[in-house]
This record gives sequence, C-alpha cells and structure tokens, in this order.
Amino acid sequence: MNRTIASLQGIYVPNIAPYDAQGRLDADLLRRMVEWLIDKGVSGLYSNGSLGEFIRLSYDERKRVTQIIAEQAAGRVPILAGAAESNMEMTLSMCRHCADFGCRAVSLTGPYYYKLSQESIEEYFRQIAVASPIDIVIYNIPMFASEISVPVLTRMALDCPRIIGTKDSSKDLCRFMHVNHAIKDQRPDFANLVGWEELLVPSLLMGGDGGTLSTAGVAPEVIMQLYHTARSGDWERAIQMQYRILDVFQAMLSAPNFPEGFRSGYSIRGFNVGPARFPNSRKEKECLAEVQGKIACLLAEFGFPEAAQACQRANDGTFPSQELERIVDEVAAQFFNRH
Repeated sequence: MNRTIASLQGIYVPNIAPYDAQGRLDADLLRRMVEWLIDKGVSGLYSNGSLGEFIRLSYDERKRVTQIIAEQAAGRVPILAGAAESNMEMTLSMCRHCADFGCRAVSLTGPYYYKLSQESIEEYFRQIAVASPIDIVIYNIPMFASEISVPVLTRMALDCPRIIGTKDSSKDLCRFMHVNHAIKDQRPDFANLVGWEELLVPSLLMGGDGGTLSTAGVAPEVIMQLYHTARSGDWERAIQMQYRILDVFQAMLSAPNFPEGFRSGYSIRGFNVGPARFPNSRKEKECLAEVQGKIACLLAEFGFPEAAQACQRANDGTFPSQELERIVDEVAAQFFNRH
C-alpha cells in the first residue's frame, strides 16, 4: 500500500463561524483566523463543515464563508470546501462556486433528513460525480446524514475519477480499515481522512492520510506536531501525544450544544467568535462557563500563555462568566437591531 501519493494528505482545519455583535458573519475575524492557521503550518483549510454550523447558515452565507477563506488563503494552502446541500441542483451550484474560487475539492455528506436506500445514495453521488467541475470527497457522518456503506463507497471510488477520497466521522476504526483495504491497493491516490481526533494516530498507523479535525483550529501547533510525529514513524511519541490531546478534545466536546465547547477554545486562544446560532438555557450557560475554565487549564499544559492566564483567572475565581458575555452580546444585538 503506497501512502505517499494520496490526492489529499495532512490536517485540514474546519472553520468555525465567527459572528459579530449583531449575529452576522464576521468576515474580518474569519480572515484573521485563516492567517493565524496558515502561519501555524496547517496542511489545508476546510470550509462549511459541522464545526462551522453550515446547516444554520443561509445558502448565501455558506457561499460567502468559502469565498472569504479562499480569497484569504490565496492558494497558499489547499481548501476542502463543504458543499452538502438539500438537493442535487443546489449541491452542484455550490460545487461550481467552490471551483470558481480555486478550492481543491468539495466535501459532500450523504443526503440528510430523509432516510434513503443505499441504491439511491449511490445514484445521487454518481450523478454529481459526472456533473461536478471539482473533485469530491465523500463525507460519511452517520450521526447527521445518510451513511454511505463500504461497498457503495468502494464502487464509486473505483468507477468515478472525480471522487478522490473520503472523510469518515463515524468513529468506527474497523470501517476505516475496511475502506483502506477495499480501495487503496487498487487506487492508491484515493485519500482516506479521519474526522475524529481520538482516531488520528490509529488511522495513520493503519494507512490513513490525515484528517479534518476540529481541535486543530484551537490548538493547531499540537495537532500538526502530532501528525508530523506519526508520519515520521515515531509511533511511541505519537501515541503519548494522542493521549494528551484526548482530554482537551473531550472537554470541548462535552460542553452543552456542540460546537459551543470549541467556540470556548477559540475564545481562550484570543478569538472572540461570539455565541453559536442556537440559544442556551441559563443552566447550560453556567455549565459552559465552568467548562471554559477547564479547557483553559488543559490548553495551558501545552504552553499557551493566553490559556495559562485564563486558567489562573479560573482558579482565582475571576474568570469572566460566559453567561455574562452572552448577556452582553444579546444586549448589544438588541441595541443595534433597534437603531
């Protein structure tokens, strides 16, 4: 199995959607985050994934997110762009949009909301593969969209040149290995990416090509070091690092209402991305404030000074309440909406 010629390799960082005080996309902050991630040495960027709340954005906002990221990256790193839409016409329209802005490929989930047969899912992807002007990565995320079976994925990988890889967020390492075993020997350029931090090192050990990992946006230095350590063959050190990152990932994931925990992580690293586009109860806001302090202390263990300062404030009892921050944001939004 040749691991060196996959079409896509490395860590593609999903964007988080930053909002201003009025709840609109904050284009300037998104551009600043793109610059920061490129400066940290990430392999690529991934627009409009689950972390970016693509399902809560309007169609025009999703297009705008990809445009901002592509224009700011300016070809310095490749972009894998989320293009999953609710019907084939809109999906192909988004594919054309992503191609126009020079994205490397698009990421497409299985059809969501309605439960469809594997035959229908296969036909859906085959028709898109024929019509798309840009390469396609099949995104398997069964918790939110129709699962794409390994036999269906294998047939499409071997029959459709436009389909160049898959991203798997099923948390199923056995499935990941079966995909490699079924496809890679016949098509070594097919990229097999993992979408779950806990499986990065195991997936690389078993011939994977990298991943799209939400934690890479909060701690790109750590995730990129982990990736390069594993690819260099230093598995003992990579395993140690993999275990170290688990606590950070779990803390952000355990916060109420994904992706709020990851938004807290960005806030600790100095990016005021605002609240997600979904209300939290008072109790959840209190829980988020506690989790944010825990995340800060875990990130501080990696030597991030801003996280150490936030951790100290949490231990001193002076850590700013996330509930208070939310109230300020809400009051500001109400003020701007009235004026």
